[in-house]
Amino acid sequence: MLTSDGVPPLPTVTPPEFDGPGGLWSPETLLVGAITDCFVITFRGIARASKMPWVSVSATCEGTLERPDRVTQFTRFDVRATVVLPPEVSEDQARRILARAEETCLITRSLKGETHLHIAIERDRHDPVAHADASQERIETEVV
Repeated sequence: MLTSDGVPPLPTVTPPEFDGPGGLWSPETLLVGAITDCFVITFRGIARASKMPWVSVSATCEGTLERPDRVTQFTRFDVRATVVLPPEVSEDQARRILARAEETCLITRSLKGETHLHIAIERDRHDPVAHADASQERIETEVV
């Protein structure tokens, strides 16, 4: 059980990949989730500071476990980010902000495994006056 002042306890278990029961967060899924969450939060902050409006952002992260030198460790993290932009926002600006979010995320900067960012940019076709304040986000994690 993970506990910290001011937040609800979080039960964790060993993942099925390590013969655990699964069904709850594990240290491995928490780490990959922390990368995804940190990336999205960092993107939001940089986009706000840059005054770049956006409609929605979603990110997934896949962490790869390998055994180099017979030691199990994460060797790679693939972050796939999709941002939906209003028509007036430059795709180049969005790419720069997404790349900066990946570069400055505290979690990925603290890890040994390589991080690879895959960017998809879409245009909002419904609301030409979208703002970051009304934004949506989705975060997913996966350990392989």
